[in-house]
Amino acid sequence: MKTDIQIARECELKPIGEIASQLGIDPETIEPYGRYMAKVPVSNIDDEKVRKSRLILVTAISPTKAGIGKTTVSIGLTLGLNKIGKKAVVALREPSLGPCFGIKGGAAGGGYAQVLPMEKINLHFTGDFHAVTSAHNTISALLDNYLFQHRKDGFSLREIYWKRVLDVNDRSLRNIVTGLRGDGVVSETGFDITPASELMAILCLATSEEDLQRRIENIVLGITADGRPFRVRDLGVAGAITVLLRDALSPNLVQTTEHTPAFIHGGPFANIAHGCSSVLATKMAMTYSDYVVTEAGFGADLGAEKFFDIKCRKAGLLPRLVVIVATTQGLKMHGGVDLEHIKEPNIQGLREGLKNLNRHINNMQGFGQPVIVTLNRHATDIDEEIDIVRKNCEDLGVGFAVNEAFLRGGDGATELAQKVVDTIDHIQPLPIHFTYPENDTIEGKIEKVCKRIYGAAAVEFTKTGKKRLEAIRETFADDEAIRHYPVCIAKTQYSFTADSTRYGSPEGFTIRIRDIILNCGSEMIVAIAGDMLRMPGLPKSPQAERITIIDGEIEGLS
Repeated sequence: MKTDIQIARECELKPIGEIASQLGIDPETIEPYGRYMAKVPVSNIDDEKVRKSRLILVTAISPTKAGIGKTTVSIGLTLGLNKIGKKAVVALREPSLGPCFGIKGGAAGGGYAQVLPMEKINLHFTGDFHAVTSAHNTISALLDNYLFQHRKDGFSLREIYWKRVLDVNDRSLRNIVTGLRGDGVVSETGFDITPASELMAILCLATSEEDLQRRIENIVLGITADGRPFRVRDLGVAGAITVLLRDALSPNLVQTTEHTPAFIHGGPFANIAHGCSSVLATKMAMTYSDYVVTEAGFGADLGAEKFFDIKCRKAGLLPRLVVIVATTQGLKMHGGVDLEHIKEPNIQGLREGLKNLNRHINNMQGFGQPVIVTLNRHATDIDEEIDIVRKNCEDLGVGFAVNEAFLRGGDGATELAQKVVDTIDHIQPLPIHFTYPENDTIEGKIEKVCKRIYGAAAVEFTKTGKKRLEAIRETFADDEAIRHYPVCIAKTQYSFTADSTRYGSPEGFTIRIRDIILNCGSEMIVAIAGDMLRMPGLPKSPQAERITIIDGEIEGLS
């Protein structure tokens, strides 16, 4: 089969104005970025149309090194819906350069189910990631300057929360010292990756330019010597930071391999952030389409939980259906089969791996959602194994469909698309049953996610975690808003536990909360579980070794 990039190059793209016209958007109102990408103004969102649209969440089993193909399925389902005569749009996150040059090589779908132009989407795109990075580090520079310029006035921060960010996997920058040799105030700090930036979360949760600036003003940078929060508003620079993010706030319009419209906007990771594309892009897609397919990062224990408990709760969204993606290879890995043998038939391993799928099904049903399972088919799959997965779903009363969009585009996803439409037509979702009430304690919210979603037997807080909780209570005792913040748990994506090596459906484990980070701009509490880091490292052989230009064409992206 042709490579992803070969398939992408063979697609004759339509001018972005034509794609906008397909949706009913006046081409004169969009802001083109070249010939095939554009920004669509936020003012186009129509809340009445949003309420009438059908939102579909695509999530997955716990990911493995074998890959699951959630983005490919999301795009493929959208293609399939259009093939059967429905007006459908996909709304996805933007890829990060970190994984693109690290382990994945790209995140624009695959095969005949891609968003295009894939090279630009996977690289610099419309500059949103760069805008977030620059805005974040501008705050860092302004904060350092404020500390330097006001030190003779006796001003200092006893604790600085704000780090720097970079959209590259660079473990050497996790912990650094700044201000050496008299160049500023000496301080221990570090870097996170851009998808973990609070500004990225703010961009994805903001509902307007005014809301964007309000959230930026509320960012807590540190604690003063006399114990009060020091915020961006105290620096007096929220307006400047909003200016840097103004263009990035507008959703990006592109197209698929079959020329259907797609909105790609925002890029928080679900293992270290909230893992969902922007509220504005989702609502923009819902404004112009009867069916909108969106995804949440990694497995349903991470992305989907945050999609419901954070994004839907705060944005007032009510999905109509959840689609859980699985592969026979991924299920076998969760069933204890070694990576090098997952393409071989293994009925026992597959059956054991179904425990991981079934826990995710149960969790999604717990939110009040109808559920469909789709098997992302590989060439090595055998009918007997597919039938086992199908029978498992039938026994649970859950819809099932095979997806072959990777190989066949929209034609390979019509079975899934029809199953989605039929389910939405016949089953009404319940009001979302959130994992915890808004007014629960921080500990209570964390424990409920860990026990109800992950299946943990217990939750422990380290000394640092307990100290952070005590500090939040003491410093923000009069801040009623914080009591209503949702929690965003940073945890390995490979396991329900905080141990990346424990595949399957483990039980009886303890989740250790190492640290608590208060994000008053994005209005959430970030809890760091286990050894999870917000600046990933690179693998021994990063994908960057295979990315190059040959005869004027980019190679190595997928």
